[in-house]
Amino acid sequence: MNKLDRRAVLIAGLGAAGTALLTACGDDASTSPSLLSPSGSQVARVEEQRSSTGRVRPLQLIAAPAALDLGAGVVARSWAFGGQVPTKEIRISAGDTVTAELSNQLPAGTTTSVHWHGIALRGDMDGVPPVTQSPVHPGSTFTYRFIADTPGTYFFHPHVGVQLDRGLYAPLIVEDPREPLSYDDEWVVVLDDWLDGVTGTPEDAFAELSHGRGGMDMKEATASPSPSSEDGDDGGDGDGGGDEDDDGHDMSTTFMLMGATSELLGGDAGDIKYPYHLINGRVPADPAVHRSKPGRRVRLRIINAGSDTAYRVALGGHRLTITHTDGYPVEHRQVDALLVAMGERYDVLVTLGDGVFPLVALAEGKDASGMAVLRTGSGGRPKPDVRPSELDGLIVTASQLLAVEDVRLDAKEPDRVHRIKLTGSMDKYDWAINGKRFDMSNPTANPLLVEQGQRVRLDFVNATHMWHPMHLHGHTYQLGGTGPRKDTTVVLPQRKVSVFFDADNPGLWMLHCHNAYHGEAGMMALVAYGA
Repeated sequence: MNKLDRRAVLIAGLGAAGTALLTACGDDASTSPSLLSPSGSQVARVEEQRSSTGRVRPLQLIAAPAALDLGAGVVARSWAFGGQVPTKEIRISAGDTVTAELSNQLPAGTTTSVHWHGIALRGDMDGVPPVTQSPVHPGSTFTYRFIADTPGTYFFHPHVGVQLDRGLYAPLIVEDPREPLSYDDEWVVVLDDWLDGVTGTPEDAFAELSHGRGGMDMKEATASPSPSSEDGDDGGDGDGGGDEDDDGHDMSTTFMLMGATSELLGGDAGDIKYPYHLINGRVPADPAVHRSKPGRRVRLRIINAGSDTAYRVALGGHRLTITHTDGYPVEHRQVDALLVAMGERYDVLVTLGDGVFPLVALAEGKDASGMAVLRTGSGGRPKPDVRPSELDGLIVTASQLLAVEDVRLDAKEPDRVHRIKLTGSMDKYDWAINGKRFDMSNPTANPLLVEQGQRVRLDFVNATHMWHPMHLHGHTYQLGGTGPRKDTTVVLPQRKVSVFFDADNPGLWMLHCHNAYHGEAGMMALVAYGA
């Protein structure tokens, strides 16, 4: 069976409500395991068992081209939901049913989808074409319907190509009707690295990166930049000029970032030069402002919706108390700053002082930052390049946190262990898992098999010289025996991280690096429930 036939059969199978099984397409189909369908009867049974309020929250998401005002005169032509970035947050209560109609009004030939990042939902609503659904074509619609039964801070974005690096994203807040925290106000903070409509498109960037550092024409960039409304030097990565290698050769590129390093990230910090780093869709020179009053206790819900940048986050003049990561509660830790990787979310509490304070997201290792402003009193706006001392204070990462006892997994030996070796390099841009680059035209070729009810251990072994934020769909895992419950975790270069999860949500689920460009290059795998 050729790739096109395989894909057609897979999509047809996913669309049939009664289909229970899929066959993994390996080199020898006769010995391939049977896999559970994302729309099979077991998926429906688990959905019926989820705690439900009976309330339905209808949403309409229109994906369309938009001219986005990023502040300070910067207008970026991109794609967005409802013509703004980020789209206004969606709030529901745990147990509510979401019915979200996605309408694709993108340019001809552009398919899209919506992935509900971090939500343990039914498999056929996960938004990953062609694994869980057919792609949504221009002029078409698709309705997602699922119960969101776990409180927390989540977000949604496309899962097609490198569309994550456009403006198609928004927060999804699932409120706890029995909220144990006490606070006066909330501030949802969305971080993003931005290039679309300024220096080019994400597709331009990926095309350049795909040549690899070793295969680049070092004399000139391989992609031409799109027109920019600004000169692109406000809060961006570096000066955009050419670097030189050890032999003095010109290494000028449009998108590829050279020399970005971070001790916190174990070395190489990122791949891409971004002209802007945004907080809630605004550049530092014209920042988003949150107004409150002195003495109020505020819950910040921090989401990194970026594609290639980890952010070190601090609020000038304040300390932060971490309460949650990736939607799940942790034992409280007071810190000066957080390191938030792509796809991660952190909730923190802070008691506000009197004045005007910068919330700064330092692009880790990239010599650039984003800024928003918290105003509780009089005073001038901080400068766009302000660097609060808290950024150099106590920084706690997820590996240093502990899950609260209520959400900690029971001690149990794993029934199945999968070694997830992260491979590849910048030289060839051949990012992969276990040496195999994922092929979306044949997604069930090399599945990581699990069975319902098993305790599964994933051993992430990073054999590369870059860090990778590894994200698992449809589940949360626990770091080690007592660490936090998460769906995205940083694996540093040349390090091993073991995580555990219970296989309690049948379907086909992606496991991938949440650097959008690493994932698109092939650092993905399929975690598949056997039939």
